[in-house]
Amino acid sequence: MSGDTIWLAVALVLVIEGLYPFVSPEGWRKMFAQLLLLTDGQRRFFGMCSI
Repeated sequence: MSGDTIWLAVALVLVIEGLYPFVSPEGWRKMFAQLLLLTDGQRRFFGMCSI
C-alpha cells in the first residue's frame, strides 16, 4: 500500500463525513446536540466501537 492510497482513503473519509452537514445542517446540529447529552462512558463506548 503506497502513501498515495492512504491519502486517497483519508480524503474519501473526509468527503463522506462532510456530506451530512452539507446536505442537512439542521439534522447534523440536532444529532450533535444529542451527542452532548451522552455521558462520558457512553461517548467512550461509541468511540471504541468506531475504532
